[in-house]
Amino acid sequence: MQRGIAASPGIVIGKALVLSQEDFCIKKRRLLEEEVEEEIARFQEALNITKQELITIRDKVNTRLGTKHASIFEAYLLVLEDPMLVGETMEKVRKEKINIEYAFSQTIAKFVHVFTTMGDEYLRERGHDIQDLGKRVLHILLGEKRQILTHLKEDVIIVANDLTPSDTVQMREEKILGFITNMGGKTSHTAIMAQSLGIPAVVGLKDITAKVQNGDQIILDGYEGFVIVNPSDEILEEYEKRNKKYQEIQRQLNKLKDLPAVTQDGREVELVANIEIPDEVELALRQGAKGIGLFRTEFIFLNRADLPGEEEQTKVYRNMAKKMAPYAVIIRTLDLGGDKLTEQLGTTVETNPFLGLRAIRLCLKHPDLFKTQLRAILQASTSGNLKIMYPMISTVEEVIKANRILEQVKEELKKEHIDFNPNIEVGAMIETPSAALTADVIAKEVDFMSIGTNDLIQYTIAVDRGNEKVAYLYEPMHPSILRQIKHVIEAGHREGKWVGLCGEMASEPELTLILLGMGLDEFSMGSASIPKIKKMVRESTMNQAKEMVNTILELPTVDAIKKFLKQNKILVEENI
Repeated sequence: MQRGIAASPGIVIGKALVLSQEDFCIKKRRLLEEEVEEEIARFQEALNITKQELITIRDKVNTRLGTKHASIFEAYLLVLEDPMLVGETMEKVRKEKINIEYAFSQTIAKFVHVFTTMGDEYLRERGHDIQDLGKRVLHILLGEKRQILTHLKEDVIIVANDLTPSDTVQMREEKILGFITNMGGKTSHTAIMAQSLGIPAVVGLKDITAKVQNGDQIILDGYEGFVIVNPSDEILEEYEKRNKKYQEIQRQLNKLKDLPAVTQDGREVELVANIEIPDEVELALRQGAKGIGLFRTEFIFLNRADLPGEEEQTKVYRNMAKKMAPYAVIIRTLDLGGDKLTEQLGTTVETNPFLGLRAIRLCLKHPDLFKTQLRAILQASTSGNLKIMYPMISTVEEVIKANRILEQVKEELKKEHIDFNPNIEVGAMIETPSAALTADVIAKEVDFMSIGTNDLIQYTIAVDRGNEKVAYLYEPMHPSILRQIKHVIEAGHREGKWVGLCGEMASEPELTLILLGMGLDEFSMGSASIPKIKKMVRESTMNQAKEMVNTILELPTVDAIKKFLKQNKILVEENI
């Protein structure tokens, strides 16, 4: 049994079709002076052919799935026109007099490295998108044909190193039950598209292609992220039963879509979605989200030679506001480190960017960058219910400075006779221990607070969650984390401010009762988790939740907390 990331729900059983990995062997070749411009012309032709391929796929996707998914390929087309990507490649050929395939592969590798080493999962996945584009162009330059999933004679489960959104679209027409990959994450475009198409998928299995052969029988569990190769008859029978059970559970969850998230004794909470890109809004609404609790804006700033202007940002935020109206959209201001914007801001790469100039620190250091984003959000606020949230707050002084800049921007817009919502709500993300411990002071300066538990856990326990050697220490149920969360919620409520939570903890059913009992007002999570959390809320009472929290906060260890939850049938271990 292999465990990966559950990217798209569903259980399927079928034979494996293993796709060969596209590893190019590109040799460096020196050019004569008279060959240089011919090589440049060949590159431009390859780019044009790739653009035409993408336009064809975009139009096909637009017809079948709508503009939401077609916009993925619009983004691909923009990358192909990126002056840094194209210009740097051409400069390499002219300066070093080397063949275009080698020069382009070097440029792509550089871009991919920048993205895949980022801390944010969504931004890491954009590195895979760029890698896919690079492969498309290299196929044309090298005169090789891509492996195409057509004319299959029997139902199969695709096993691959990685897949692209265009591969995924094609699967709907063919005899493809689902797919599993070595690479990928929940926020990849491929995973998002698989969810929309209803194709079960498990990704991030690392080396599954080395463990599966063509024709092997596979069980793919897109609910839990399990893959079983050549299962026994007993396991097959178990999964057939499990599939029926999951389908029935899903039918019951679907009935909750339009019902409120309210406990049996009348306490209602907000269940909202975290999203990475505007494309995800429709998925959030389909899952019953009553707003967007965290809209990450970083995608607008990356993979470009310049900074996004006010008009461009306003258009994105206005579109979000309109799509979600009348529900609220909380826009998190830029949460990047200066090391990711070295070209645009003239910053330098830091030794430890996670503890360096990033997020609100970067914005306060570069007020023009911050003001442009605030102006855009304010202008878009007339189109719906937008809120502003500052990330990675460490001190109340940062909130005060940010609010001062916000007021300056408001005054500028007034003088320019530009409409905006003067009463737009402002919040702070509580994701550092210093912010959690001074939440009572911070609460006086904002309209709401949202606890970012992913970073709060990392910074509190001093553990790099991406480091496999210490990943066991990354524990949401650590007493220090639970105590900080309760402290922040109580501090906010004393000031009459609502408190949300936008980390992965919000999507864990076994933690729902704990967070309810602490008085959390808003749960913000990945869209797919909303139905199961709503079910937990609707089956609970606040009295039960509060009693449980009182007991748990007295327990000294994670093991003791988990034992208590198991005894009370709140934490259930999988037995397959």
